[in-house]
Amino acid sequence: MLPGVGVFGTGRTVRALVPMLQKEGFPVQAVWGRTQEEAECLANELDIPFSTSQSDDVLLHPEVHLVCILTPPPHTRQIAVKALGIGKNVISEQAATLTDACKMVTAARYYPQLMSIMSNALRFLPAFVLMKRLLGEGYCGTLQVCEARIYGGSLLSQSYGWAWEELMGGGGLHTVGFGIIDLLSHLTGGQALRVHGMLRTFLHQGSTGGSIRSVTADDYACFQLLMGGGVVCSVTLNFNLPGADLHEVMLVGSSGRLVARGTELYGQRNGTHGEEILLSDSMSGAGPSVTGLNAMVTQLRLSFQAQEDRRSWERHPVSMAATFEDGLYVQTVVDAIKRSNRTGEWEAVEVRTQDIDPNHNHRTPPN
Repeated sequence: MLPGVGVFGTGRTVRALVPMLQKEGFPVQAVWGRTQEEAECLANELDIPFSTSQSDDVLLHPEVHLVCILTPPPHTRQIAVKALGIGKNVISEQAATLTDACKMVTAARYYPQLMSIMSNALRFLPAFVLMKRLLGEGYCGTLQVCEARIYGGSLLSQSYGWAWEELMGGGGLHTVGFGIIDLLSHLTGGQALRVHGMLRTFLHQGSTGGSIRSVTADDYACFQLLMGGGVVCSVTLNFNLPGADLHEVMLVGSSGRLVARGTELYGQRNGTHGEEILLSDSMSGAGPSVTGLNAMVTQLRLSFQAQEDRRSWERHPVSMAATFEDGLYVQTVVDAIKRSNRTGEWEAVEVRTQDIDPNHNHRTPPN
């Protein structure tokens, strides 16, 4: 029996997710927006029966048993913790700070019977599912190096908002790098021990010419992760390339390599001539995030549909999903990269769930 869904947020991801949920049979019962007008507009557009700008109206809705939180990062923790506290299953975007991520983990541990997973859908992208399986079967031999390159246009909103501010969770490292760091951990089965990174903000003013606000969120990030077992990961995120659309993740081992480009997977064993295509996806036309999200929603349906109680779920179909614990790990890595950018040194990654300084996340000095 599929649960009723309450959605927080009105952005592009919500506009992609709601039709996917409805197609799989989930009744999307309520939507929250920052203003009543914003919420009503989206509700009318996507055929959602209830809209509000009051978060409690969604959380206490009697037909909502699954909450999807796709809000700006500063709102995430409060909604997620409250939702778990009143018995709702939760799928959430990343939090804004390490302190917020810790509080989400604490709530998830307190209610282990409830679903509490991150919305990073790249883990469900068929190309990465196959990549992880082939890696485990020895296609690459002993894994040595992981490289990821993500290029695209500006992530800034037209007018001033959270996306402009590093401390509010804006920037390529937090919004896109979060998913890549999580994916690399998922693929390799390990976690970063030490990191080194450089962040830059090349676009210091938004597109609104008369704005007095300066952009502090990064639009370029280059960082390295030293994983357990000696695997080295290198990631480049560049959002100063309007019209560009590159999403590439490569795993290199002692006997071959696997490369995911967009939603397709290629491979080449040492000693062979040229790459072989291992997974083609020429028909979908959607990018990795949307394709992965669609696959994740399908697994969600499998998790809930055989249950008699709308609040009950089966763990196996969504076992590859990132947990709140994974979200805390990634947030710790992101913070270590920010420290490295300030110090110029390699920084250790130490995941903790207590004794976190709420003022740890100091503003990066201007470039």
